[in-house]
Amino acid sequence: MENFPFFTASSKILALAEKAQARAASQFAQINTTQRWNQQKMLAAFQRARVSESCFAASTGYGYDDRGRDVLDEVYAQAFGAEDALVRYNFVSGTHALTVALFGVLRPGDTVLCATGTPYDTIQGVFGLPGREEPGCLKEFGVVYEQVDLLPNGTPDYAELEREIASDCKMVYIQRSRGYSLRPSMSVAEIEKLAAFVKKKAPGCIVMVDNCYGEFIEREEPVARGADLMAGSLIKNPGGGVAPTGGYIAGRKDLVELCSYRLTTPGTGRELGCTLGHNRELFMGAFHAPYVAGEALKTAVFASALFSELGFAVTPTPEEARTDIIQAIELRSREALIAFCRGIQKASPVDAFVVPEPSPMPGYDSDVIMAAGAFTLGSSIELSADGPLREPYAVWMQGGLNYPSGELGVLLAAEELEKAGLV
Repeated sequence: MENFPFFTASSKILALAEKAQARAASQFAQINTTQRWNQQKMLAAFQRARVSESCFAASTGYGYDDRGRDVLDEVYAQAFGAEDALVRYNFVSGTHALTVALFGVLRPGDTVLCATGTPYDTIQGVFGLPGREEPGCLKEFGVVYEQVDLLPNGTPDYAELEREIASDCKMVYIQRSRGYSLRPSMSVAEIEKLAAFVKKKAPGCIVMVDNCYGEFIEREEPVARGADLMAGSLIKNPGGGVAPTGGYIAGRKDLVELCSYRLTTPGTGRELGCTLGHNRELFMGAFHAPYVAGEALKTAVFASALFSELGFAVTPTPEEARTDIIQAIELRSREALIAFCRGIQKASPVDAFVVPEPSPMPGYDSDVIMAAGAFTLGSSIELSADGPLREPYAVWMQGGLNYPSGELGVLLAAEELEKAGLV
């Protein structure tokens, strides 16, 4: 690989990067094909929804008859293969969108069964898991939480699910991405199989998917292949690095309607909610999303290949099929985890001079270190890396608005480890 006058890496790192590029080549070709497919799908969604310049106009107050807001919902529904979608800048995070969906459709006495083991840290307090019974959680409202752990290979335990799913189970919850774990992410095909299994056992059960980090990585989304409801964040894949905030809920029309009553008020639902001039950014973000998600995926594959060449355990491997943008690397020590994040920070367009330090974070049970010099605070579609300071000292890296900058970030992370004598 060529060294550049603006940034440098050692001859050892550059030689290994050449090998990594060769290992990643076949995956890059597949990513390019999916990228094209999804970008055409998004363009078709814009045209079918009849997006026009008038959709970018701001509304205030109650936001009655905000055409842009309603057309944006239609664009996402079309792109996701859903009956309906609720897309709002008012969602403050992916966890918020998931929470609105959960409270929107669950009622006191209902049972929700998580089929993918313990969920991501921030959603544990929403369910009210032991030790995480936050005020206002679902447990306080009489919703019963149960879970079935994944098998050691990270796949659903269908035998245990057969025993646990009752005919009156209200919801089976699926977390698509790995979260802070090393298990594989869930493919759309696996979600389809799981949804069919659930419906056979409990026909009225709602299958809900936490779709964060998975949008536009495959040609279809879970709601197009058997799931009833899914939710995610616009500062991850579907916002394309342009949306400054927000989230979405998509799926069955009746369920999305119920969720809208939770977001605003029963009876008014999606009819209320001014957009304050955010529509243009949200439309632009949606349009860029398939391309940007593909660029982030290429960055992840390159990171996997390079750090595999450096001798670290990686998941997924460079050759594995992917269904989200997250790359996990087991760095084996506190020092290596910190060095990696500092290298990623040095490749950032914003706050590159900042030195990441581990610190406590709400919703997490240990100190966390994060690197994210982003245009949008906390954006996970921009190049970022983070991990809790606990065994196995793994880092979870995601994002990259374009591959050249993402590739450079990975190189600087490797360079930082070499400078510290850790590779």
